[in-house]
Amino acid sequence: MPLLVVRHGQTAWSLSGQHTGVTDVPLTDEGEAQARALRPVFAARRVGLVLTSPRARARRTAELAGLTAGPASVRVDEGLAEWDYGAYEGRTTAEVSEELGRPWSVWHDGVVPGATPGETVHQVAARARAVLARAAAHERAQDGEDPGDVVLVAHSHLLRVLTACWLGLSPTAGALFALDAGTWGELGHEHDRPVVRRWSVPPPA
Repeated sequence: MPLLVVRHGQTAWSLSGQHTGVTDVPLTDEGEAQARALRPVFAARRVGLVLTSPRARARRTAELAGLTAGPASVRVDEGLAEWDYGAYEGRTTAEVSEELGRPWSVWHDGVVPGATPGETVHQVAARARAVLARAAAHERAQDGEDPGDVVLVAHSHLLRVLTACWLGLSPTAGALFALDAGTWGELGHEHDRPVVRRWSVPPPA
């Protein structure tokens, strides 16, 4: 079962590098164009299940990419919400590093509570593994029939953690999988081992 991952299109905060967890920032005009440009990717595939983050930027990306209009089952999955950054919501890495007086990494230093409690990378990973389990359950439920592709429409850090979990790596290895706004990737198997087949693929020209 191919598992396709899609990062939502550009937002003002993704453009500026601000951490966007619980804040529902809309797509920019460029972000909407990126999402529409993804249509040919999915039109050429048989999609069986679409799971989207509850955030509007992800749901809008799925809609503009044509994923909500086809025969696939479409569900909002709370497990695909972006990392809760706590007090670092809306802040850039450079800003947090300046405040702390040292280089800061969300992957290795984590976040601190603010208006929301924030999450550890391992809490994010627990959500990601639950999403992967639901995708696997969809395949099993088809009872031998072709389940089609499962498409996950979500956010950069969440999808990077999910990919590390798919590969059986520490969730902090998500730091190695940079994923641009409005791009997609494919997770699959080779000789029964989980692999990354495509990553951060831009929409076709």
